[in-house]
Amino acid sequence: MCDLNDQEELKKYTRRDFATWAASAGVLTALPSVANAVAVAERDVTIATADGNCDAYFVAPTSGPAPGVLVWPDVFGLRPAFRQMGRRLAESGYSVLVVNPFYRQKKAPTAAQGGQTPIAEVMPLMQALTPAMHLSDGKAFVAWLDAQREVDKARKLGTTGYCMGGPIAVRTATVAPGRVGAVGTFHGAAMVTAAPDSPHRLVAQTQARYLIAVAQNDDAKDPEAKVTLRTALESAKLPAEVEVYPAAHGWCPPDTQVYDAAQSERAWTRLLATFSTALA
Repeated sequence: MCDLNDQEELKKYTRRDFATWAASAGVLTALPSVANAVAVAERDVTIATADGNCDAYFVAPTSGPAPGVLVWPDVFGLRPAFRQMGRRLAESGYSVLVVNPFYRQKKAPTAAQGGQTPIAEVMPLMQALTPAMHLSDGKAFVAWLDAQREVDKARKLGTTGYCMGGPIAVRTATVAPGRVGAVGTFHGAAMVTAAPDSPHRLVAQTQARYLIAVAQNDDAKDPEAKVTLRTALESAKLPAEVEVYPAAHGWCPPDTQVYDAAQSERAWTRLLATFSTALA
């Protein structure tokens, strides 16, 4: 599916404090610890775009430059769950930028109850965005990552998208085909449509390896979508993994009502494997 306090308040809490607090509140599950986790440093950042200033979260290893990763959240936006996911990815050896896709309308947090916010409250935020905005933002965020000393410019970038972020991740790969080496989408929404700029029609403009994790209920509604995606990726001669997971739309973020720990970990393992291969 596509916050507890403002970002300044969240800085006061350690990861362990927040996990304990969230568990008691019943809104956020603590993700498993990273084996052999590297030390990381995190900061809130502001990124200038063609349409204003985007508030975002950046976290990276302290040991030196690492491959950059741009994370596009779901319809509930930048929030503690995605900070946790971004930090976990950084602890696995990546310099990670998690953006607020709704910065034009409001600063994060944009969903009062995180992943359990009534969808009707956040849908207008998503509906205000356009593919042109996705492209413009993707270009700005890739450029910002490449300007950071924590990002290894000699290695490809990765991008991931959840729910509505799935199509945006694909569009990001089209604006920087020489830089984006991996795209991961998880319960992506509208990955195959009749529009001329449907994500499945855009993959040929990219040079990335793809991991496309499809929700079981999304597949039930449109069982041909996965076939269309596979065909498009094969035609573009791009390495890809397109798989239906036995979990509901929204299963990855740890604060949603349908969070599935087992299948989330499975998707996480495949993401790390994809990045290990494509961002080497």
